[in-house]
Amino acid sequence: MTCSAWIQIIAEERLPGLAELAYSTVGGVAGAAATSYLTRHHERRQLRAGVMEGLHTIAAVTAGVHDVEIGWAPVHRAVGGRSHLTSGLGLRATLDGGVDAELALREAFAGFGVAALAAGIPRRVMDFAAGSHERAFECEVIRIIDRRVGGVLGDSVDELMRVAEEYRRAATGLLLHTLWHPWRARLNTRARIRALRTDVAALHELQETARARLVEADHVALLFARLDPGERRWETWKISPDGGTAAPPAPSTEPDPSSSR
Repeated sequence: MTCSAWIQIIAEERLPGLAELAYSTVGGVAGAAATSYLTRHHERRQLRAGVMEGLHTIAAVTAGVHDVEIGWAPVHRAVGGRSHLTSGLGLRATLDGGVDAELALREAFAGFGVAALAAGIPRRVMDFAAGSHERAFECEVIRIIDRRVGGVLGDSVDELMRVAEEYRRAATGLLLHTLWHPWRARLNTRARIRALRTDVAALHELQETARARLVEADHVALLFARLDPGERRWETWKISPDGGTAAPPAPSTEPDPSSSR
C-alpha cells in the first residue's frame, strides 16, 4: 500500500472526530454569546422597569395631593434658598387618608434615584426629571391654597399649572430618551438641558409671584381662619402666638441657571 493511500485512510478516520470537535466548539461559543446577550438584555429591561416604576410612583404622589392642613412649625428659609410653601406657613400637604404627601414624595424620590443611577442615567438628567415633579408638586400645593383663600390668583394659577406641566413633560421626556436610546441621547442632551434651564427659570418666577401673593397678611389670616378656626395650631407648633402666624419667604433671587429644581 502506498503512502498516499495510508494518508487517505487516516484522514477519513479522523475527519469525523475533528468535525464534531469543531461543531461542538462553535456551538459552545455561540451558545455562551447568546446566553450572555439574553442575560444582559434581561438585566437592562429590569433596570428600565425600575426607573419607570419610580417615575409612576412620583407622578402618583404629585397627582394625589388632596389638601393642606396644620403641620410642623413654620420654618424661615435663608436668603436665596428655597423651601416649600407649606413649610413656610406651618402646613403640610396630604394625600387621601391624611398621609403626609411630602414624606411620600421624598421616599419616592429616593427609590427613583437609586433605580436611575443603577440604569446608568446621568445625574443631571435624573435631577431635572425629579426636579420637574417637585415643581409640579409645589404648583399643586399653590393651587390648593389658592382655592382655600377664594381664588385670589385668578387665571394666573392656570398659567402656572400649564407651564409646570410642560416643564415636567420636557424633563421626563429627556430622561426617557436617555433611558431607551442612551447613545442617540448623547447627541442632544446638552442642548435639551439648556432649554430646560430656561424653562425652569420662567417657572420659578411664576411660582415666586404666586407665593408672594398667597403669603400676604390678609390671605394668610383667611387661610388659617378656615384651616384652624379654633386656633389650636400654636399647640401643634409649640410656639407662642406672639411669634407670628407664618414665615413669609425671603426676597426672591434670580434662580441659578444650573439648578434643575
